[in-house]
Amino acid sequence: MPLGIYISVPFCKTKCSYCNFASGVFSKAVFARYVDRVCEDIERFEQSVAQMGGMIEREADSIYLGGGTPTLLEPSQLQRLFAAVRREFVVSHDAEITVECAPGTLSTEVIATLLACGVNRVSLGVQSFIDQEASSVARLHTRKVTLEEIERLRSARITNINIDLIAGLPHQTEASWQESLQQTIDTGVPHASVYMLEVDEDSRLGREVMAGGTRYHAHFVPDDDLTADLYETACDELNRAGIQQYEISNFARAGFESRHNLKYWTRQPYAGFGVDAHSMLEAAPDQGLDAVRFATPDSLEQYTSDAELIRTPVSHADACEEAYFLGLRLTRGIDLEQLVERYGPDAASFARDQIAEFCRDGLLELEEGRLRLTERGRLVSNEVFAALIAADEHSVK
Repeated sequence: MPLGIYISVPFCKTKCSYCNFASGVFSKAVFARYVDRVCEDIERFEQSVAQMGGMIEREADSIYLGGGTPTLLEPSQLQRLFAAVRREFVVSHDAEITVECAPGTLSTEVIATLLACGVNRVSLGVQSFIDQEASSVARLHTRKVTLEEIERLRSARITNINIDLIAGLPHQTEASWQESLQQTIDTGVPHASVYMLEVDEDSRLGREVMAGGTRYHAHFVPDDDLTADLYETACDELNRAGIQQYEISNFARAGFESRHNLKYWTRQPYAGFGVDAHSMLEAAPDQGLDAVRFATPDSLEQYTSDAELIRTPVSHADACEEAYFLGLRLTRGIDLEQLVERYGPDAASFARDQIAEFCRDGLLELEEGRLRLTERGRLVSNEVFAALIAADEHSVK
């Protein structure tokens, strides 16, 4: 089965206050060393896979450069990364090739470079079309810049565009959220991603909200109920506009679902390169496993110091559990008969009592052999997944 290839580029012009990713602001002097290291990792992929106990796969039908802001790299550095991938992998002629971009970083030269590298999909980290909301979390772009760059991408024949939005930003109201949603719809983009603001200790804004402070506009963050309402509004408005929800956070017009991200949710193989990049490959026959996962460190310093990969074996039972909570992210849910065919009869009894309880409570629904989250269940999906995993572990004991 073809791979999805992910390359992490952890460099930003500014660190957004809500961000909990392994990214940050670094001197451009670091960029070249980082690209060197990523290219080395790509070149020694076969050796790494053998050390991790995985099965090598050379064909790839999706490439995704994420971050951070990959378009901060010099055009020659972007070209080096794509060239390294094409030397080591057989990239299908119709591969989906995505680059994440922050509005305001798409110069004419960068767009020309993306085209030369075969990029056919761009994901724009807009987060909000309201300038006050964007600036409050250290986004540097404006609505005007975003709209101009969408048109420039289209003029360059890159029409497969995603817009990221975040529900729950400081100063956000129902009216301002409706404006961002309507602007997204009016652009005619074929894909949108909607995330609810994560309030946790892994971001500056999250820590300040938890502490009840006022830095980073934390006292203007909507409460959980309003944030949930904003998410539901997004589901309603985007679906009504023909941008249909196909995953908890993702919406697309027919035929424009993210091929790369679907690999994660359907447990297809993928290879990751760069800081905090993750891979999952089928396990070699002698491993007695379903798959092996391995990851790089989430620290730029550790990564560039050639730290060892972090290996996680995936047993057949682990794989079945993953198939449940990853597959349930999809609006279509999971086909229980297919799970039994793939993982054996025990797959049908996974957390059976807890699933029945969630169906009675209206968080899950079972119809014609497919199990899926309800609209209400998607709002509390993390809690549902945690309960299913805990119930399955308890049944094993």
